[in-house]
Amino acid sequence: MLTTALALMLAHVLADYPLQNSWIISNKKKPEAMAAHIGVVFLLTLLALRGEIVPALTIAAVHLGIDLIKTHLAPETLWAYIADQLTHFATIAAVLWFTPALGAVWPEATPFAQYLLTITTGLIICVHAGGPAVGLLMQGFEENQPQGLPQAGRMIGILERALIFLMVLAGQPAGIGFLIAAKSVLRFDTASKDQRASEYVIIGTLASFGWALLVSFATLSLITFYGIDPTPS
Repeated sequence: MLTTALALMLAHVLADYPLQNSWIISNKKKPEAMAAHIGVVFLLTLLALRGEIVPALTIAAVHLGIDLIKTHLAPETLWAYIADQLTHFATIAAVLWFTPALGAVWPEATPFAQYLLTITTGLIICVHAGGPAVGLLMQGFEENQPQGLPQAGRMIGILERALIFLMVLAGQPAGIGFLIAAKSVLRFDTASKDQRASEYVIIGTLASFGWALLVSFATLSLITFYGIDPTPS
C-alpha cells in the first residue's frame, strides 16, 4: 500500500506543478485549459495505478471537482491553497482506503524505489509547491517589492528551497545557517537603503525557509517512520 500511495502522490504533484504550464494556470477558467490539466492528472494516475481505470477515473473526477471549486469559488489565499492540496491528498487516501486491493499493484517495489518516490515527491512539494504558498502569503506586500531582474526572486526561492531540502536529507541542516548568512550579505545593500524593501525580503525569506524546513523534515520523518532503506538491494 505504501508504494501505491507514494506513486499516487508523485503523480498528483507532477500534474499540479512541473507539468502544469503557465498557459494552463492563466487560463484555468477556460474549459480547454481545465481539460488539459485533468487529462494529465488522469494519465499520470493511471500510470501510478498500473492501468486500474476505475480508481484513476475516480481520482481524476474528484480532482476536477476540487479544481472547479478552487478556480471559481475559493478566494486566492494561502489557507485556500493549502486546503486545496490537502483535499487532493485526502482523495488519494480515501480511494486507497475503500479499494485496499490497490495496495498490491506494485508487488515488486523495493525499499530503494520507495525512497526515490518519497524524496522526489518531497522535493516537488518543497520547491514547486512552496512558490505559490510564499507568493500568496506575500500578496499584500507587492508594492514594497525591491526591483531586480525579472523572475529572479522566483528563481532564488526555488534554489534556496532545493538546497535546504538537500541539506536536511543529507543530514547537514547546519549548512542552512550559511545559506541564510550568504543571502543576508547579498541583500545588505538593499536592506540598508530601504526599510520596506528590507522587511519584504525578510518576510519572504523566512516564509520560504520555513516552508522548505517543514516539508524537508516531514519527508525525512516519513522515511524514518516507515524504515525506508535507500540502499539498493
